[in-house]
Amino acid sequence: MDLIELKKVIEDQGTAWEQFKKTNDELIAAKADGKAVGDLETKLAKISEDMDKLAELKADFDKFVLASQRPGAGNKEREDLEAEAKSWNAMLRADFQSKGRAIPAEISVDQYAQYKSAFFSLIRHGDIERLSADERKAMSAGSDPDGGYLLPPTTVGRMVKKVYEQSTMRQLATVLSISTDALEGIVDNDEADAGWVSEMGARNDTDTPQVGKYRIEAHEMYAQPKVTQKLIDDSATNVEAWLADKVGDKFARVEGSAFWTGDGVGKPRGLAAYPTAATSDDSRAWGTFEHVLTGANGDFHTTKIDPLQDMIGAFKDQYLQNATFAMRREVRTKIRKLKTGTSDDRYLWEPSLQAGQPDRLLGYAARIDQYIPAIGTGSLSLAFGDFKEAYTIVDRIGVRTLRDPYTAKPYIRFYSTKRTGGGAINFEAVKFLKFSA
Repeated sequence: MDLIELKKVIEDQGTAWEQFKKTNDELIAAKADGKAVGDLETKLAKISEDMDKLAELKADFDKFVLASQRPGAGNKEREDLEAEAKSWNAMLRADFQSKGRAIPAEISVDQYAQYKSAFFSLIRHGDIERLSADERKAMSAGSDPDGGYLLPPTTVGRMVKKVYEQSTMRQLATVLSISTDALEGIVDNDEADAGWVSEMGARNDTDTPQVGKYRIEAHEMYAQPKVTQKLIDDSATNVEAWLADKVGDKFARVEGSAFWTGDGVGKPRGLAAYPTAATSDDSRAWGTFEHVLTGANGDFHTTKIDPLQDMIGAFKDQYLQNATFAMRREVRTKIRKLKTGTSDDRYLWEPSLQAGQPDRLLGYAARIDQYIPAIGTGSLSLAFGDFKEAYTIVDRIGVRTLRDPYTAKPYIRFYSTKRTGGGAINFEAVKFLKFSA
């Protein structure tokens, strides 16, 4: 999309929003007068669908804008190769450290280039004898007793980019790379006791603050795309691009679901999988998020918007500075119809009419994530807060790939594994809207 097309998308988005508000006002008036509203409801649904499509087009361009703002390089090919080699050596060190093995000497940029060439030659043909002596030597640097090889950073980068673009949680939460099995940290949410005393009064011992500990384990996820050996032999397919797209797409869907609803057993514990309670931060047990009821089962209340305002009002000020709404598309569709209910009766939703800026709800950025629980009675389908403070994602450095030509003939399986985890660390920083009466 070029700038002229983007301008038209933004103009169309603004026009659609005005049509949406006008049609919704007509619908509200028709219902109040007891008139038939079928045609108006159909028209409103069509406008809402068009707005969703325009919003997705704009979001794609926003991603391009962010990518284009990254600083360039002079001798880009050589600098990219040097950066890849540096990343490769870091992955290799972390992999050997985690297995308690002696850390090997770093490989040079030229040696890494040989490894990269040999890796994709082996993926394509599956015959290490086709490799030159130097390439076979380079391949040994990334091998493991189980027969797997570390992916070149270019492929890992493409996979991570795809995962990042599809998973809203990776954009909102804190993401850390670790070289061990788990991330551990201290929970310090207690305080020392103090009180007044007279000049000669007795000084008794006061309560000492207690600290706790959290632990986020890196769980293993895998992808196993397959293709026939004949296709690999006869086509000019870019194996690197194909492998990155297939594995990246699989990882994105698997972890996207886990970061919201995972039960923590062999996978990350999702943000919406923790217990919630309708109690304030001062009285709620640590380990439980706060929820605010909408006032209607599986929906927003027909006349009250108080729950959204109550969510904002329940936060301590420091969490509101970086607060964001996260919701499903169905929730966005419902929120577009909500008004303030005050004398000016304004709509709560503010569609973005500027490149690089998100839509807003009550002045805060709003993001869409379809892995959030679907709307239903008692569902937690909208979250709000500072996600970087609330949730941490950990990535175990390195992705391994195993080429398997034996178990699914005539297909070649490419078995890739990645270790990642996630968990909540601050139960005050995010709150949920619970769709319940």
